[in-house]
Amino acid sequence: MKSTTLPPPPATIRKNHVTVVHGRKRNDPFAWLRVSEEQRRSPVPDGHTRLVTDHLRLENAYTEAVLAPVAGLREALYREMKGRIKQSDLSVPYRENGYWYRFRFDEGAEYPVHMRARVAEDRDRVPEVFTDFLDENAMSAGHDYFDLADFEIAPGNRLMAYSLDTTGRRCYEIRFRDPDTGQELPEVITHAADGGAFADDRTFFYVRKDRSLRNARVYRHIIGTDPSADVLVYHERNRAFSCEVYRSRSDRYVVISTESTLSSEHRLLPVDDPMGEFRVLFPRGRRHELSIMHVPGKFYLLTNWKARNFRLMECPEDSTEKTSWKEVVPHRGNVLLEDVTVFRDHLVLTEREEGLVHLRVIQIGTGKEHQIKFHDPAYVAFAGTNPEWDTTRFRYGYTSLTTPSSVFEHDLVSGRDRLLKQQDVLGGFDPAQYVSERIWARAADGTRVPISLVHRRDLAMDGRAPLLLYGYGAYGINVEPVFSSARLSLLDRGFVYAIAHVRGGEELGRAWYEDGRMEHKPNTFTDFIACAEQLVADGHADHRRLYCMGGSAGGLLVGAVMNMRPDLWDGVVAEVPFVDVVNTMLDDSLPLTTGEYDEWGDPRQADAFMRMLSYSPYDNVRDASYPALLATTGFHDSQVQYWEPAKWVARLREHQRGKAPLLLWTNMEAGHGGATGRFEQLAEIARIYAFLLLRAGLA
Repeated sequence: MKSTTLPPPPATIRKNHVTVVHGRKRNDPFAWLRVSEEQRRSPVPDGHTRLVTDHLRLENAYTEAVLAPVAGLREALYREMKGRIKQSDLSVPYRENGYWYRFRFDEGAEYPVHMRARVAEDRDRVPEVFTDFLDENAMSAGHDYFDLADFEIAPGNRLMAYSLDTTGRRCYEIRFRDPDTGQELPEVITHAADGGAFADDRTFFYVRKDRSLRNARVYRHIIGTDPSADVLVYHERNRAFSCEVYRSRSDRYVVISTESTLSSEHRLLPVDDPMGEFRVLFPRGRRHELSIMHVPGKFYLLTNWKARNFRLMECPEDSTEKTSWKEVVPHRGNVLLEDVTVFRDHLVLTEREEGLVHLRVIQIGTGKEHQIKFHDPAYVAFAGTNPEWDTTRFRYGYTSLTTPSSVFEHDLVSGRDRLLKQQDVLGGFDPAQYVSERIWARAADGTRVPISLVHRRDLAMDGRAPLLLYGYGAYGINVEPVFSSARLSLLDRGFVYAIAHVRGGEELGRAWYEDGRMEHKPNTFTDFIACAEQLVADGHADHRRLYCMGGSAGGLLVGAVMNMRPDLWDGVVAEVPFVDVVNTMLDDSLPLTTGEYDEWGDPRQADAFMRMLSYSPYDNVRDASYPALLATTGFHDSQVQYWEPAKWVARLREHQRGKAPLLLWTNMEAGHGGATGRFEQLAEIARIYAFLLLRAGLA
């Protein structure tokens, strides 16, 4: 792949498209690659659509031609990764409203089968026989893309609602069926968000999307009636906000939560008054984020009001104004309070300190507390499925870079843990053969940035190993150091894998996020570069075989550092990359745009426009010897439109002064998340790993 005998890439037509914004004249010669979703879905595409799809298929053919030398390796990687998966498998059952629920995977099946069984007289005994009620494999038949997003069971257990996406646009159909007989009801709700909430056995609330795919309107549906007659109960008119509707864990309320990047609001309706009106009990406030948890007689409130890293408050059910709030867990400057799971007698706090998660149990009546201990240098723990409020058992998940995904049950009284299930990894996996580390880099402004990494224990850390550095750095979303059985195929061939926990995430608290967004966005990029340089300096990586990878907003990250330091990388993988920042944020007809002004800025304002223009990967391509690139996208992506990476690759080729190939792969049937089947996903990973191994000379 590093030779000069590569086939020529497809030529991309140039068509001038000049715009002037804030006095700045810009030409976007590849804007013609944009096709509306309606035309993408049309059974009779017009000439322009055919021109675009033909171009994308030529790009796919070029990628396949460049990767032809590793076709056998890709197949071997796929078989190897598939061979580690236990094909016939069962999930851990959980109990809810008189039934046990679990799912299974059958041999060779891409999707799970959902099952349930009645709770016996001995409530803790798991039945031996479960009945199927939702077979995703049968439902996916005939669809090139399939995603079952959610299902909700009505209180009487005789009706369910489920959400399907068969396009990849995250625009769902909601259907209803009898889980005992499998009989489908005739009504179908279209253009909906996933999920919803039953108030009772005949009243269902759901959200419909607007033209930009924003969750904008909440409707009430009466089972057995035509959805066209459904009543609008709430319309969120502020386009910076989107809403969801759910049933409270206490089963007392239906809740409409409306959120923007930095603000939230909550409307509630008692389930015993389904035809009533929702009341705003917790109104929105600028830069006030609030999560609510109802228990009989009161609400618990996870809030950043006068608490940058959040604190826990409570208030009476009949007096929810701030003057009635009482502090339960105070704010701490060095600890981020991420989540709270409420039980009758206990609170379980999910906290993050120095980038690592801690689970803290507090007994409500006495204040007595203890921590659930973890020992890996880089790991993540999180609250699992805990639908029952009146219990002393807490389910949580745990995984690390060397520990497969595990489900534990913690006794809140005794403090003892019980492992319920750990992901089976076939093929002789031995965790002792791998070692994880946690080190720190020093950013340009002196800030310490954590790095999690993993490699084989027998790999010499002498500066000669290829290394893949992953990053994201946006929305306060953390990149967790989780286990991946597929990743073993990279590690076993001599790679080091590292995660740069850069600013823009929330690993080191709320300030870590604030220092990586808006005017501070460049910190994300310089942090990432500093992490790469630290890994080389410490002997973890060969400076000639350094690779980076990111997806979506992480694609923005790797696109930016490609422009800033093209010399640093031998190869880059950008999955569904958000690289055309300015043009996308100027177009409020696209999904996500208006809701993200608080993340990136509003380019209708001159200072925000110039700031985004200074780092947008598409706008900052220059004459340079760029590293090899594999950019992937989905033709029906609703989050980052496919034309962003398509335009970006075309512009990069115009300015490429080196010999490394610049590749674009488009999944013509998928959206933002790519393939959905558990084995289909492995084929996409195999393509990426083969690209990296070929670049590193390990093919």
